[in-house]
Amino acid sequence: MNKLLELWRTISPRWLYLAGALVVLGLIAGALYLQYGLREDPCPLCMVQRVIFIVIGVLFFCAVIHNAGRVGRWVYSTLIALTALGGVAVAGRHIWIQHLPKDQVPACGPGLDFMLANFPMADVWQELMHGSGECAAKGWTFLTLGLPEWALLNFLFLGALALAIALRKSA
Repeated sequence: MNKLLELWRTISPRWLYLAGALVVLGLIAGALYLQYGLREDPCPLCMVQRVIFIVIGVLFFCAVIHNAGRVGRWVYSTLIALTALGGVAVAGRHIWIQHLPKDQVPACGPGLDFMLANFPMADVWQELMHGSGECAAKGWTFLTLGLPEWALLNFLFLGALALAIALRKSA
């Protein structure tokens, strides 16, 4: 355990931010494989979660490039943690919709492409967060957890990683 703590203290924050960016890259690659390789079409809430993961990945990558000092690490880590918290909320909503009784599942609405082309952005956002019948379908699972559960765990992990980087004693 002491060796792990010593390793944690000696790794540069830049490498830790890079690790976070690579985790996000792996998650997006996995999502694209599920979509195009296994033909698991994402629902609107899945698409929102992807966008949040991409934002987190960009923030991690910016932190790598910037290589900021202590205050900069706090800024990047706080932004990443807050974005991850938003992802937790969206994934939580998705999980909630998936566990609704069949008679309470929202009706399927128009596709995301159609909404973006024809609705004001406020209406698109409201429809996305409301969810649809598509969002209630449980598709791919691993170790009995579906995609929204895995997304929730990864949002928690990435937010915790960012905060752990900011809270480190040594740089």
